Amino acid sequence: MQNFREENQPVTIEVNSELMLVRELKEKVYICVHGHFYQPPRENPYLGIIERQPSAHPFNNWNERISSECYRPNAFARILNDHGEVLGIVNNYEYLSFNIGATLMSWLEAYDMETYEKIIEADEISSKKWNGNGNAIGQVYNHIILPLANKRDKYTQIKWGKADFLHRFGRETKGLWLAETAVDYSTLEALIDEKIEFIILAPSQAKLCRVIPTFKNPDSQWLEVEGAQIDPTRPYRCFIEDGRHIDIFFYDGPISRDMGFHDLLTSSEAFANRLEQSIKSDESDSQLISVATDGETFGHHKKQAERSLAFAFTVEFARRGWQITNFSHYLTITQPTWEVILKPVTAWSCAHGVDRWQDDCGCAKDENWHQKWRKPLRASLDWLRDKLIQVYEDVAERYLNDPWAARDEYIKIILNRSSENIDKFISTHQKFQLSHAEKTDVLSLLEMQRHSLLMYTSCGWFFEEISRPEGVQILRYASRAIELAGEVAGVRLEAEFIHRLSLAPSNLIEYTDGEAVYRKMVTPSQVTFKQVAAHYAISSLFENYPKEYRIYYYKTLLLDYDKQQVGSSNLAVGQLKLISEITREEHHFVFVVLHLGGWDFHCCISYFSGRPNYAQLKEEIFATFASGSLTETILVMNKVFQGEQFFNLHHLFAEERHRIMQKLTDETKRRLDQLYTQIYRDNYGILIAFHRDELEVPIELKVAAEIALSHRCLRTITLLSGAQHFQYKQNYLKELQEIAQEALLLECNLKIPKSKETLESLILQSLHKLFTDKLLDDFKEEVELIIEMIKVGKALNLNLALDKAQEFYYRTLQQGLSIICPEDLSQPDCKADGLLALIQLGRSLQVKTTSFSQKTTVEKNGYLVHFG
Repeated sequence: MQNFREENQPVTIEVNSELMLVRELKEKVYICVHGHFYQPPRENPYLGIIERQPSAHPFNNWNERISSECYRPNAFARILNDHGEVLGIVNNYEYLSFNIGATLMSWLEAYDMETYEKIIEADEISSKKWNGNGNAIGQVYNHIILPLANKRDKYTQIKWGKADFLHRFGRETKGLWLAETAVDYSTLEALIDEKIEFIILAPSQAKLCRVIPTFKNPDSQWLEVEGAQIDPTRPYRCFIEDGRHIDIFFYDGPISRDMGFHDLLTSSEAFANRLEQSIKSDESDSQLISVATDGETFGHHKKQAERSLAFAFTVEFARRGWQITNFSHYLTITQPTWEVILKPVTAWSCAHGVDRWQDDCGCAKDENWHQKWRKPLRASLDWLRDKLIQVYEDVAERYLNDPWAARDEYIKIILNRSSENIDKFISTHQKFQLSHAEKTDVLSLLEMQRHSLLMYTSCGWFFEEISRPEGVQILRYASRAIELAGEVAGVRLEAEFIHRLSLAPSNLIEYTDGEAVYRKMVTPSQVTFKQVAAHYAISSLFENYPKEYRIYYYKTLLLDYDKQQVGSSNLAVGQLKLISEITREEHHFVFVVLHLGGWDFHCCISYFSGRPNYAQLKEEIFATFASGSLTETILVMNKVFQGEQFFNLHHLFAEERHRIMQKLTDETKRRLDQLYTQIYRDNYGILIAFHRDELEVPIELKVAAEIALSHRCLRTITLLSGAQHFQYKQNYLKELQEIAQEALLLECNLKIPKSKETLESLILQSLHKLFTDKLLDDFKEEVELIIEMIKVGKALNLNLALDKAQEFYYRTLQQGLSIICPEDLSQPDCKADGLLALIQLGRSLQVKTTSFSQKTTVEKNGYLVHFG
């Protein structure tokens, strides 16, 4: 039997004073719902942005989609009545125990700040409520399987996870979520060394448990609980070989499984009833009913599950006399009186230990596909990791006092890449005053190590096929690490790495093996400095860049630029300095880009070789272009840039390429819109006749009608968004209603995708103006406009998302609203008019206004009128 404490040695159990208070209140049942919120890093390692993912449609990428379906809805969870009206808006993070992966939090901070701030706010509120024991806990940095990591990587992952948590939440984390709850005793030792007090595991990970021996009970017996039989209503203490310990909570397995894989979260009552089945009717001072699942269950996997949670947290649990808590807070109430021995190596989503991340164990979504690629993939990455360690130690020790301590602290740079912070970091760790080139080498080495960690992100092995986006992504990190090693140390690792990947068989004929996946999916995503320069050059024909600009991870400094036009063709020549914001590597380029018209571009890039050469190049290129011969111009460009790679529109990064493609088609679309509009007008009477006599409309006329009406609608909404005066806005809204009626009459499907976003934005802007400008003279008119915009959205079948408008309206009225009424006090209906307008607005937004009585007032020359 494995036991890392002397058998039957009595220990002292601390009793917190808060426990006595709980006993007096007789609060025995505590509920803890834990959400593990996480998304793997998806950014292109060269650019730092997530490129478009078609499978996430209609969103640009999966982070955007899941944020819209889960992360944001949980920050603004609705409580609705039977009519679908909003009765309350709840921040579920104030009640959930949760961890949010560092890579996800960094994305939320950059792209969904409102949700990010609500998460931080929720932890602050729960911390104040529970004496510093906030709901949030940390996570190992980028979700690697710690039992499969080497010792240094274990510690760095824990240190980075802790540091990221402190940076965001402003306090030290007491607990840590382990990726896939994967654990072994060496991982426990690392956690204890890093002052982590508790972790959360699945009940199947426990082997034995018993009451901790005390002077009163020195001979407690071990109980076998290998079949997930451990009692999850109490915390446990786990001792390691040197006698130190960490506390462990085991979540309720059956209920957690029902949350994730069944319909338990369709109603708060069903959820509470299921939790109630686990409550024991003994005389214990308190018991904890804890459940844990992927946070994405609440809204993404289970639609609108966040609403069931919100009602359970704020109404259902209290109705049953239950107390909501989190794990950290519960430890201040009930110290562990039981201890546990864990199975050697386990995780919550693999019945074979941790083989899901290293072998063909059969754990996958598609049981018909093999996972023989898993073992060679890990072996290839382990080989690469060890080679990168050698490069890191050989080169970094020249510049740094302690290379591995520097890596552990590199999280400070990841969280703040300002020049001042980088300089401070380097001055702390350097052996001597480093030159610019040496600083670049140091930063490149540390980035190499960061990518070495990222290439072990667990989801690369989780699914059934190596060519899935998750597998490709970790190979992209490996590719970037290989490139950085080559730049710093001159080593060539890619060929051998690719050869090793050939031993990883794919399930798909088109890929064959890992080598083919790498060549087809990874190599094309690699980005060179010259490609960034080409991106800048081509896009400069459509964009007036300032002297200094930022393109993803790169700072651009434009040193010279000239552009000429002959007919429909454009030619630009320039000097550009590019600086990596990550490694500070910089290059000075000369570019020439020729737009021949339409989709045809010819771009040449070379390193700057001096002012005389550059001046001669400009003179020769422009002189040839002025002659009017595009063929001759291209020949001169090819001669001057002989041996260099040529670039075209295809080489631009996806987002910019799509923007330019749109610009290039705008003129064609404008001419077509005019043509179809004329056809529609000329044949309007014929169209009406076909519909009147219930005859099938010729497809040519129907297409003309749809394009013409869509064009008119888009134009009108554009005019509405720029209008400043009430009368103009009213006229445009009236025209939009007429367009909607005309489209309905002619059975036209309007193609107006941008209109939805524009109208939503206008509604929100109008609400802000309404509630922040207390001297607004046209208060009633502004309310009428908002209501009319909502009606127009319905008439145009835009399916407007009014969630942000609802939230702003709800929050403003809940906090108390004071509006100065501009009408003459002598008019008896003055006070009622403002209130009536607000009530009508609430109804249009589907917010139940009666819930704000006694909270909301309209002020009129010192008179306060209650709303409701």
